[in-house]
Amino acid sequence: MEKSVEIVECGRQPTGKRLVVIILKREQLLYDIKNYCYIEGDIMPEDTQHSRHMVQDVGEEGNVDRVIRILSLAHADVVERLYPFTQHEIHHPVVDDRLREKPVYGIFLNVPETYSQTTLNLLGGLIHELMVCIAIADWMSITNPPKEETWKRKAEATLTRINQVKSQTRDRSRIRPHWL
Repeated sequence: MEKSVEIVECGRQPTGKRLVVIILKREQLLYDIKNYCYIEGDIMPEDTQHSRHMVQDVGEEGNVDRVIRILSLAHADVVERLYPFTQHEIHHPVVDDRLREKPVYGIFLNVPETYSQTTLNLLGGLIHELMVCIAIADWMSITNPPKEETWKRKAEATLTRINQVKSQTRDRSRIRPHWL
């Protein structure tokens, strides 16, 4: 199976920082969203056939447009929340509301030279999970409102973990092995 998150180093800066990018693939995000929604629909009572169908059709034409908009919004929100690492000048001074089907969502980070690969991997996985949970919570608010709160709680728990990782790594240095 293809990796859902890629992390690429883009270079080192004279300020002692490294520029890295976390790449989240839309197809992998949609794959997880469709799977979770299939399971949510499958466990619904048998007498709610129409509702089950609606929950499971998250990836169908038209429905997926809503999910893509929410993924774009979740991506922008994550970039803003990671501001200490993502800050950069304005490149596109005009913002519009056109639906854009990006094949990837990139998050460029300026991290300290001592930032570890394992922390980047964890952060990438958590961001993937957060975006999936936000999209599913939105979809459930439309198709199965009682489950919306469950997915919001999952998103909040993941966001809490992202904030923990973000704050832990600001003052931490890499542990170097000690050879006896």
